[in-house]
Amino acid sequence: MELLETQDPEKKRLIEASDRHKQELQREVKAMSDKTEKVVKNALIIGGTLAVTYLLITQLGSSKKKKKRNKTEAKATVQNTEPDFESASSYSPPSFISQIGDRLVNQATFMLLDIAKDKLSEYLSNRKEKHEDS
Repeated sequence: MELLETQDPEKKRLIEASDRHKQELQREVKAMSDKTEKVVKNALIIGGTLAVTYLLITQLGSSKKKKKRNKTEAKATVQNTEPDFESASSYSPPSFISQIGDRLVNQATFMLLDIAKDKLSEYLSNRKEKHEDS
């Protein structure tokens, strides 16, 4: 069968052109899948960091709510006719380490949000360029 294909120069040229087109399409598909994989990885990383940050903030926020609840309970017991010194003394102001932890969490949140914003704007600009090229 190959003997017949190679004898006709027009058919041979068409087969070679077809092979080149096939290889080019395979290269384009591979490039697109690589870019898609990279975008998905970045999205998962950003989403994961945002989720972890959210969990940290909610956990620290819930501990603050507990402290506020203890403070209101202490005020209520002070207003009673018999003061309850145990619950009034159970409230303590936030420690220095706690304040540092809160600040670190806030800074980490801002940094992660800034990174997410940069990645999103980069992705959108790349996508816009692709649509303009098309």
